[in-house]
Amino acid sequence: MQYPETRKVDVVDDYHGTKVADPYRWLEDQDGDETAAWVEAQNEVTFDYLESLESRGPLRERLTGLWNHERFGTPWRVADRLFWFKNDGLQNQSVLYVQDDGGEPRVLLDPNTSSEDGTVALGGLEISDDGKSMAYSLSVSGSDWRTWYVRDVDTGEDLDDVVEWSKFSGASWAPDASGFYYSRYDEPAAGDEHEQANYHQKVYFHRLGTAQGEDELVYERPDQKEWGFGAEVTEDGRYLILSVWKGTSQKNGVFYREFAAGSEVVELLPDFDADYTFVGNDGPVFYFRTDLDAPRGRLIAIDTREPARENWTTVIAQTADVLQGASLTAGMLVAKTMHDAHDAIVLHELDGTVIGEVALPSLGSVSGFGGRYDATETYYSFTSFLHPTVIYRYDFASGESELFREPDIAFDFDAYTTDQVFYRSKDGTRVPMFLVHRKDLELDGDNPTLLYGYGGFNVSLTPGFAVSRLVWLEMGGVFAMANLRGGGEYGEEWHRAGIVHDKQDVFDDFVAAAEWLIEKGYTRPEKLACQGGSNGGLLVGAVVNQRPDLWGAALPAVGVMDMLRFHRFTIGWAWVSDYGSSEDPDEFETLYAYSPYHNLEPREYPAVMVTTADHDDRVVPGHSFKYAARLQEMQRGDAPTVIRVETKAGHGAGKPTAKVIEELADRYAFLIDNLDIPTPRF
Repeated sequence: MQYPETRKVDVVDDYHGTKVADPYRWLEDQDGDETAAWVEAQNEVTFDYLESLESRGPLRERLTGLWNHERFGTPWRVADRLFWFKNDGLQNQSVLYVQDDGGEPRVLLDPNTSSEDGTVALGGLEISDDGKSMAYSLSVSGSDWRTWYVRDVDTGEDLDDVVEWSKFSGASWAPDASGFYYSRYDEPAAGDEHEQANYHQKVYFHRLGTAQGEDELVYERPDQKEWGFGAEVTEDGRYLILSVWKGTSQKNGVFYREFAAGSEVVELLPDFDADYTFVGNDGPVFYFRTDLDAPRGRLIAIDTREPARENWTTVIAQTADVLQGASLTAGMLVAKTMHDAHDAIVLHELDGTVIGEVALPSLGSVSGFGGRYDATETYYSFTSFLHPTVIYRYDFASGESELFREPDIAFDFDAYTTDQVFYRSKDGTRVPMFLVHRKDLELDGDNPTLLYGYGGFNVSLTPGFAVSRLVWLEMGGVFAMANLRGGGEYGEEWHRAGIVHDKQDVFDDFVAAAEWLIEKGYTRPEKLACQGGSNGGLLVGAVVNQRPDLWGAALPAVGVMDMLRFHRFTIGWAWVSDYGSSEDPDEFETLYAYSPYHNLEPREYPAVMVTTADHDDRVVPGHSFKYAARLQEMQRGDAPTVIRVETKAGHGAGKPTAKVIEELADRYAFLIDNLDIPTPRF
């Protein structure tokens, strides 16, 4: 392929005595005219290539057909109203519905009406306790920036309230619904909205009917520029809980303010020595899920009248499984646990006594089970690789689940199977992996296989349905998902086993998964592709560099590719807890050893299609721009190394359905072409 010529510059940085060249530094200027011209030239090459692929059209048509089915979100109740999301099938954004008890469902918010191309998406929402007001935020072109609005639930009309420059924040209504609490940053410099580092988040209270300039500053810490705050009003309206976070570290603080006592903020948990997730309160007794002295999690109770640690009570002790979280619902504690990367729901009395377990359809993932302390019912969703998301209503009195919504998809699910296997990594660590494929699969080493991974930030990969994978399965493909160290599948110990100086173990886990698939006869290198996004994009970039012989194709998406400069942009500084920082001499050596951008060298690489977006202000696109430019420079083989840059899109959240389908069709067409898969006939 004839790639656009990319200008190189003489930029050399000195890291603790080590000189490091950065010849494509200018591509970090994502708003520059020269960068825009480079993106346009790269996209022209990429899309000319993709348009030449015979499979692209049939793939897009099949994906569109499979996607075109009703999908429902998990309902939740507020006062005498039920709320839920629904997508008719091909709507770019899902629509929020509300139903009064005894009434008919009606549309409350349709984000599709906010833009012609579906690039305005709902960011978050919160309903006031009386069910009459809704604060909701919108994101434009996939940006992390959110603008908050207020809608009257009765009329469906917006009020005049507008709150800007909010990021990484929800909203929480005051007990009297007079306004809501939220977090925001100062307005960034013009032109730097998508690149400027985000520091000094502050908590504000917005009173309805007033301008944002009049919002009350509730809490800030000028002495702690990296602190961020999540503000939550307790169900009883008595307290404002401030969860204090610092980057992506799994250690946080918790402060609170009692409304009746005035505005004094009490630093209940100020030490940042563990994760403390607020579950709920029974008057002055606060319940937290924590990993303090319990890496797989336990539930504790703290009486704020006697908050000394010797007075804390363990309500749910640590077990062999991971306690992911809990809710204080229907007068009991509903605990979500995880065993070998799949979920279970266990009910407890407030003193921790086990009541029972909710029966689930099969091995899979669960979400929901929220509700107020006086609730009698709740809703939850269940999903697995071959089990489209189903919604159930759960009755606490009877302990029975009733089917509420189920999608109808024209696909022969009975012809496929899901298996969980365990393999050994380079150092002997036992790692789980899920495999999905046809039941009649032959282990002849000739099956196209897509290996997916993430391995970071305590994120657990559990079984979940994705309609897009059905196309891969129909083509005879094997889908494999490895639960690498760095994730949360076995608690905080598993997470910490794959961070900073141990990050290489994550890459070794992924490589070992690929070698296992080859050894067991599922596939061979020419038929094997690797895929990952964000931190998973870093994973793919690293293993392609370290073992280019192992892959026929690679799909790194919105990846963190420059490990020496990631902390300089937007929220990148927050990832230092997982990665380390090049400003530390020892951590620099570790980062430099695997940084995808810096470890490319002249050699034969597999086919690589890098994907990113022009409005990604989470992992700025400069990472992918620089990596793709250097990969094209270093490629000595014939396999294509292209970059696909989506316009008016961000890190992935809120991406319109139409854009999702287009990108998936392009990815699969790329794999078909480079893994020598016959053109599918659906």
